Amino acid sequence: MTRKNLMLLAAAGSLALLLGAFAFQAAGYAPCKLCIWQRWPHGAAIAAGGLVLVLGPLTLLGLAGALGAALSGVFGVYHTGVERGWWEGPTSCTGSGDGLSGMSGGDLLSLDLPSDVVMCDEVAWAFAGLSMASWNAILSFALAAVWVRALSRRG
Repeated sequence: MTRKNLMLLAAAGSLALLLGAFAFQAAGYAPCKLCIWQRWPHGAAIAAGGLVLVLGPLTLLGLAGALGAALSGVFGVYHTGVERGWWEGPTSCTGSGDGLSGMSGGDLLSLDLPSDVVMCDEVAWAFAGLSMASWNAILSFALAAVWVRALSRRG
């Protein structure tokens, strides 16, 4: 497979993961804050792939695509750790933080508080014992490897 085709394959993989995330969202699985963090780097990898179509398989684009896929994988590992209780996540979307400390009794009883916060430390969907964040990490690192493989090819 040529360098360009490998780069386009990797970008298409990021596009497939992103479209899959949107499909889950359309099916009623609202994303949490950490889920959103995992999406942005895929967008960068997709953009790098689009530029490969226009400009050709430039090394800089390959590096950008690899970095985007790898960064999404890192966010996926972080999110998996939050889900499994290995470390604390952002206090704005986890139950383990001390997010209630700054709230008064009236704030806690108020009906005006947001009710649509999706918790980052709760697994919404899993397959084969792995959450969406875990699958994203595995697949994102695989896509980063494809980007790196493309960079190792000549022209």
